[in-house]
Amino acid sequence: LQLVESGGGLVQPGGSLRLSCKASGGISLVYVMGWYRQVPDNGGRESVATIATTDVIQYGDFVNGRFIISRDSAKNTVNLEMNKLEPGDTGIYYCHFQDWRGCWGQGTQVNVSS
Repeated sequence: LQLVESGGGLVQPGGSLRLSCKASGGISLVYVMGWYRQVPDNGGRESVATIATTDVIQYGDFVNGRFIISRDSAKNTVNLEMNKLEPGDTGIYYCHFQDWRGCWGQGTQVNVSS
């Protein structure tokens, strides 16, 4: 199982970024994919958004309608559209895949700064 992340970078407050994550290697029919993040001064990773093959979606409380997660089941890809970004969204964003095993991506940096 391998996760390949793309997107991230530097954006001004109020701007948008798109993250993508593609899973490959023996993908099962039922799984959950999503994004977690680790922000400065916060020790652990917090859930940003997850989507299951049942299309059940969950967002972190801090999202407040700013982000949209979607998936392309044919490509085993999950996308995260992040809008109205704030400096507090700065951090490392990790893709996560969970079926009968769990796997993390290597992380991609998101910087929100003027």
